[in-house]
Amino acid sequence: MVPTWRSQGQLTPLPDTSILDWLFDHGSLTRRLIQLTNDAFSVTPLFEGWQPLRADECAALDLADGSEGWVREVYLRGHGEALVFARSVASRSALQGDGLHMDELGSRSLGELLFCDQAFLRRAIEVCRYPQAWLPSEVRASDLWGRRSRFDRGALSVLVAEIFLPTLWDAARAQSENR
Repeated sequence: MVPTWRSQGQLTPLPDTSILDWLFDHGSLTRRLIQLTNDAFSVTPLFEGWQPLRADECAALDLADGSEGWVREVYLRGHGEALVFARSVASRSALQGDGLHMDELGSRSLGELLFCDQAFLRRAIEVCRYPQAWLPSEVRASDLWGRRSRFDRGALSVLVAEIFLPTLWDAARAQSENR
């Protein structure tokens, strides 16, 4: 199943306002997770390497179907628990010679790097119900909300998708109840 990515104005029916707040927040998700977890935030790399990009990724990056790119998949964690599954991709041709070394990030947040570099321009946020088959087996579930946006700096475009796991909604609900 290929997801249909939609802008906020194209969503029907609309999810709960607390979910919308997370999906369409234009700030740094890393910073928001650090705040949510009281600094108990970490990044766990799952996969990093060159591979053919999916058709929806090629379309979002204006690439020919089957183009090869750098793929980075990570968990964004709070207190050791996976809250978000993130998949970031960029084309091989755009990365070579650009100076962004996605292969050297390790357990550092790519999002934080993108938000700290003022040269990156963030395009519109799109959301979908993320295909269960595209998730790591240990967090595979149906109807999870995902969002993505493209970050451009000159000829380089990085597409960042973030899939919100049920544990995130539990943590956000607990935080709002404790206020």
